[in-house]
Amino acid sequence: MTSTPRPPHLGDRPDPTDPTGTAAPGEESAPARGYLLDNARAEAGERFVWLAELFDGVTRGHFERLGVGAGSRCWEVGAGGPGIPEALAAVVGDTGHVLATDLDPSWLKEGDGYEVRRHDIAADPAPEPGTFDLVHARLVLVHVPDRARALATMAAALRPGGWLLVEDADTALQPLACLDDSGPAQRRANRLRDAVRELLARRGADLRYGRTLPRALREAGLVDVAASGSFPVGGTACDRLEAATIRHVRGELLAAGLADDAEIDAHLAAIHAGELDLTLAPLISAWGRRPALG
Repeated sequence: MTSTPRPPHLGDRPDPTDPTGTAAPGEESAPARGYLLDNARAEAGERFVWLAELFDGVTRGHFERLGVGAGSRCWEVGAGGPGIPEALAAVVGDTGHVLATDLDPSWLKEGDGYEVRRHDIAADPAPEPGTFDLVHARLVLVHVPDRARALATMAAALRPGGWLLVEDADTALQPLACLDDSGPAQRRANRLRDAVRELLARRGADLRYGRTLPRALREAGLVDVAASGSFPVGGTACDRLEAATIRHVRGELLAAGLADDAEIDAHLAAIHAGELDLTLAPLISAWGRRPALG
């Protein structure tokens, strides 16, 4: 990429590409609860930018292969940022429909070719059941306690013949931040990645969920199930995503005694200096089709 991706609408949100990641007034002292990487902090927007840079091309490739096109009806679950809803809206055109939902949809912009609704995939019923050609969720279900129920809700939204595409990380499959564990900065990065994984596990995340997706889709009653993986290593997007994530969870790391200020500051400085070849857990993409009637 030749330019830094930026979200099209910030409103009164902090600029997510601002590397200072300054929290809005009162947010820094908010008590930790619920989803660890919640949308309420400025760093969430920065994370959306760099996750989009890393994975939107992968996701769009799956949409194309699954036949999403003009006139398709699509539901983006746990959308987070605007990248995927906008991409779907561009593909389905005026004759199609894109619904983007999230527990906190404040990073989404109504009127950019897609509909926005607040929705809890863990608790709420499917909107407009039996009507969607595609239902998609990326990096969502790993954080949902009742994943089977969430999958059933998404499957219920599909029309006969419609596709469910679920993409989730498997951080237990590849737990390292630096594959080349060659020096103190790299080992520190891996210790902090372990600490973040510990925080996620304490919040109920399933760190082995990605590998279970094909089986989970079959158990949800889908057919023609298949999967693939994506594994980015190094580069600006990995660096910026790591820095945003560490700033996002800094308070939780300190409160849990899993890291100290000096260690976190040294890690952020090493990222800024370009000393690390950072990577992510594999993103497992799995898809299946609701059987046609008759």
